[in-house]
Amino acid sequence: MTSGDLIPAQLLKRKAVVYVRQSTQSQVMTNLESQRRQYDLVDIARSHGFADIEVIDDDLGRSASGTVARPGFDRLVASLCAGKVGAVLCLDASRLARNGRDWHHLLELCGLVEARVIDHDGVYNPCQPNDRLLLGMKGSISEFELGVLRTRMLDAARSKARRGELRLSVPFGYIWHREAGLGLDPDLRLQEVIRLIFARFRELGSARQVLLSMKADQIHFPRPSDEGRMTNFIWLPIRYRNVIAVLKNPFYAGVYVYGKSEKRTSIVDGRARRSYGHGKPVGTWEVFIKDHHEGYISWDEYERNQKQLALNNYGRAGGVKSGRGGKALLSGIMTCGRCGRRLSVAYTGNPQSRPVYRCDKPNLMMGLPRCMTFGGPRVDAAVARELLRAVEPLAIEAAFEAERMHRERQEEQHQILDLELQQARYEASLAERRYAACDPDNRLIAAQLEKNWEIALRRVRDLEARQPAEGPSTIEVDPNAFANLAENLSAAWNAPDVTMRARQQLLRTLIADIVVDVDDAVRDVVLTIHWRGGQHSELRVRKPKTGEHGCATAEDALEVMRSMAGRWSDEHIAATLNRMGLPTGQGKMSTAVRFQAIGAE
Repeated sequence: MTSGDLIPAQLLKRKAVVYVRQSTQSQVMTNLESQRRQYDLVDIARSHGFADIEVIDDDLGRSASGTVARPGFDRLVASLCAGKVGAVLCLDASRLARNGRDWHHLLELCGLVEARVIDHDGVYNPCQPNDRLLLGMKGSISEFELGVLRTRMLDAARSKARRGELRLSVPFGYIWHREAGLGLDPDLRLQEVIRLIFARFRELGSARQVLLSMKADQIHFPRPSDEGRMTNFIWLPIRYRNVIAVLKNPFYAGVYVYGKSEKRTSIVDGRARRSYGHGKPVGTWEVFIKDHHEGYISWDEYERNQKQLALNNYGRAGGVKSGRGGKALLSGIMTCGRCGRRLSVAYTGNPQSRPVYRCDKPNLMMGLPRCMTFGGPRVDAAVARELLRAVEPLAIEAAFEAERMHRERQEEQHQILDLELQQARYEASLAERRYAACDPDNRLIAAQLEKNWEIALRRVRDLEARQPAEGPSTIEVDPNAFANLAENLSAAWNAPDVTMRARQQLLRTLIADIVVDVDDAVRDVVLTIHWRGGQHSELRVRKPKTGEHGCATAEDALEVMRSMAGRWSDEHIAATLNRMGLPTGQGKMSTAVRFQAIGAE
């Protein structure tokens, strides 16, 4: 049968469209023969008598499953609707579409404009029932084939993952050994940085504080330099995403996990669109194998870390957020005894804002009255006194423990710096050997190798400059030197160089939670303190009346004023109060004017 018998002359006056597509970028780079065969369809179009031939290859590297946009296919459909296409050429049906919606929509349009579908097997007229049936079967077989291949590959991957043998992409700090399987990366510097992240989180309880702490110590973290293949990397200043990725990855707890994320499908503009990487709860992971490999932390510690991160994000009941500074000592640790919600902090007053604790969630969400509202300074001071009273017997042991932790932290910093210096010296030596092995007459290469050597040497000098002048102190401290430490706890607590964050962290090491209620009958704030050891204690703090302030003159000073009033002048009374060390309610020295103001009250 000739081309003239198969394709009418009016269709030959239109253009022929050669549609070229491959599913992935890897196929585009490696499957060159398949790509060449598709471009050869241009010769087949000419042999059928078409003079105007257009090649549409916009969809190279795009799947035809219907879940991704295909601008080339959309352009083909638009040309068909305009009646400009006389024939569509493709290698096989799977090139045009791997889903029934796109395939049958294309055949319907070809039938409306009487365009032909051409492949290596022949020419098909979608207007003819037999040809339409054959094309429909080809499209169904193509869609079915894709489903079978996908199911077969996923089942094989799941089966291998259940044995813990599927070689997934693993995080920094791990590599797949050819025979031993999954194990620690032999790079000691990388191991120490990862262990340091977990150690700092145990100490600080906040991912952001870990970042700031490591930034201050100029700690670096690796980043892939080979397009994600994780075989080569460069060291850059650590970022928040590095810290949070290490803390949230269960592989660091020695657990092999498969299927901890899922895909979701939505309909966008009438087409299915899939999105990947949506995390699933721990209990719904497809494969979960504990003690599969050596971990940097235990599974129990991993669960504690996830709980603390969740509390830091949302401040839900059942836990306490990490200390974040501010002016309120008890921020994020108090629970309302009436509704069970966390108390929030508001700041009132000028110029120095005064923290106020309140439970106003019922008021904000349901329009109900607030559970309670009370000022912060008196409650903070009372809890601080109770805390110092509790730690007083163990003050000396706590001081030695703090000194030990400080020395361990210094040793960790020195070890990481030493490992970084060793690697820098190795890279400098490698750059020197490369420069020495280069032909000196080849200046184009020798100049660049010399520059690389100079950069490596400069980095070695910078790291040597960061080395401490002397090692950590090993002086033994006499315990008797801390004999009066317990008496000075209050002064240490209120020292100006002690930040509110440090006070909050100390508070959270001893106190698990504080349940608060207000006894309106006697105007007392009732605090039930839940200590870490399981003990409970109750503390009552008087709640001032409306309009009452905390700048009232002490009762001792008022007694002196009453005894001297009427017999001595205002100046003599003010001088006597100053000699006795009795200030005014605002902490100022007494004067005749201030005495008169107090007497008027």
